[in-house]
Amino acid sequence: MSPQRLRPFAPMSVRPLPYDEPAPPRNRELGFAPAALAAHMQRQGLACAPPLSIRPFPSGFSNLTFRVSDAAGRAWVLRMPPRHDIPTAHDMQREYRILSHVQKGYERIPRPQLDCADAAVLGRPFYLMTYVRGAILRARPAPEGTPPPDAMRALSQAVVSNLAAIHALDLDAVGLAQWGRPQGYAERQLQGWARRYAAARTDASPDMNGVCRWLAERRPRSQAATLVHNDYKHDNIVLDPERPARILAVLDWEMATVGDPLMDLGTCLAYWVHQDDPPALRVLQHSPTHLPGTPSRRDVVEQYARESRRNVDDVVFYFVFGHMKLATILQQLHVRWLQGRTQAERYARLAAEVQACHWAATQAMQLNRIDDLCAA
Repeated sequence: MSPQRLRPFAPMSVRPLPYDEPAPPRNRELGFAPAALAAHMQRQGLACAPPLSIRPFPSGFSNLTFRVSDAAGRAWVLRMPPRHDIPTAHDMQREYRILSHVQKGYERIPRPQLDCADAAVLGRPFYLMTYVRGAILRARPAPEGTPPPDAMRALSQAVVSNLAAIHALDLDAVGLAQWGRPQGYAERQLQGWARRYAAARTDASPDMNGVCRWLAERRPRSQAATLVHNDYKHDNIVLDPERPARILAVLDWEMATVGDPLMDLGTCLAYWVHQDDPPALRVLQHSPTHLPGTPSRRDVVEQYARESRRNVDDVVFYFVFGHMKLATILQQLHVRWLQGRTQAERYARLAAEVQACHWAATQAMQLNRIDDLCAA
């Protein structure tokens, strides 16, 4: 089967977005020798011309991502777990296998190139994929990198359409029909994230027991299983700088599986903090969805329902789940800072974001809606 052909987006007359570029070279800080990577690539038949230049992409909280360039002008992206790895959260080989299957039916991904599970090569498992050069719209873009309202609306609608396209992927055709355990997926998700939050909770973090009980009592019947990205948000999407509504690639498939697609939508909605949201929620700004022109969360849900033809009557449940899941991820990262496993100040600030997730979840539970979260 040839990769799924997605409808093109009409070009827009807007100022080009800046390309997303890695930081300056810092080979001494990598924890591995570029020459060792070059030698391994050559042994595996992947042509490269040493010396290699390796530049880190500084954004993100979990896996390490680098652009690898050789003397002949070729480029790849290297992905590996951090030195202080959380074993179940950073499975490079799993991500490589998922990309290997997804590329058979979906064209907007980097192509996997080389997989290495042998930690003796670079000190950690890693894999290489093609480098897709483009723009990534971060949570707080500079003025020169901010799309105008009409472009932001078109871009946002493209993001939603693309999520529906991922959920429409033919699992049998790409060999993922037997991937994961879709039976009981929602229940396992609720129990797993509740357990992980409890394990990471400190005295200062909010009590999520009420949220978890509410979710367990109101779990709807799961939708038919689809491919689920599990971390679908703007800074995991590479855009065409000239036409921002054209998506070039979706990144970070490490948590992808087969399960209820509305749980994927719920995760996306947890990152969709709008300019009209109250200050208690605007603390949680991991995506540029506050920019003028961005559709509301309700607009997102309505568009997704139209294009996917799925019933979204239980969207409040999935919205609450998305915030419980996000709170757990942020709390786990904050604990890394508390334990001295990272010195980055941005990890210290995540405690306030965990509180924001709890606030959003409880407001949605009480008001039975996903917008206008302040009570009248």
